[in-house]
Amino acid sequence: MDSLNFSKCAEICNQCSLACVTCASECLNEDHLDMMRECIKKCLECSDICQLCAKMEQRQSSFLKEICNICALACDACAMECEKHDHTHCQECAEICRKCANECRQMAS
Repeated sequence: MDSLNFSKCAEICNQCSLACVTCASECLNEDHLDMMRECIKKCLECSDICQLCAKMEQRQSSFLKEICNICALACDACAMECEKHDHTHCQECAEICRKCANECRQMAS
């Protein structure tokens, strides 16, 4: 395992995926669950897309540029939704989503 090298983009995508799952899970524990539905949905979608992006980068996919662009869009959407909520987990998720979107855009360029 020591010989595995992950790019900065793959690492951030994995971190973002985990942050999104954590945020969605924490949102389920909030008092006003109806207000958190869109946040949960965006977080779960973003998590899946981030995982795909990291995997495709490691495979050096011929579709990497397109996948990175989609990942950036998903991260932007998730960040925008999470920023609407004052919960710490939402704010932390939004922050890593912004970082991931920027890194994916750089990878796609």
